[in-house]
Amino acid sequence: MSSAFQFKATDSAKPAASPPMQNSSGSEGDPQIDDRKRKRMISNRESARRSRMRKQQRLDELLNQVTALQTENNQMISRIDATAQQYQKIEGENAVLKAQLDELTERLQYLNSVLHFVEDFSGMAMDIPEIPDPLLKPWQLPCPFEPVFGSADMFSALIV
Repeated sequence: MSSAFQFKATDSAKPAASPPMQNSSGSEGDPQIDDRKRKRMISNRESARRSRMRKQQRLDELLNQVTALQTENNQMISRIDATAQQYQKIEGENAVLKAQLDELTERLQYLNSVLHFVEDFSGMAMDIPEIPDPLLKPWQLPCPFEPVFGSADMFSALIV
């Protein structure tokens, strides 16, 4: 396994000592032709080295891009998880509020039926307000004069 040239580990462009090369015609070669071949081989080696360097540089750039995209992906996953948790929390609070609304509506209907019963048996005229149906008129609150309190924290999950 001998070759005309031996390469150092650094892939140097200089050839090590080598046996003299023979021309294909068998006669001794022209020194100018040998010099041109040697220069061409050196040029080809340099070109190959530059090509390998460009390839390695591109590979490094792609690896950096993969790392950056994985980091961005992990951040997005974290944000999605946080948003999903906030959604579930708000959905649970909404379910509790709906249950409370149903319970209070039922109590109000019961109290109104008691007032109607008292009105019927006492003969006194009472002013009994009609209970609005929140599903038919959601913009019409049962108690429109009560203020609705909130804080800026309520919307912090929505602003990202």
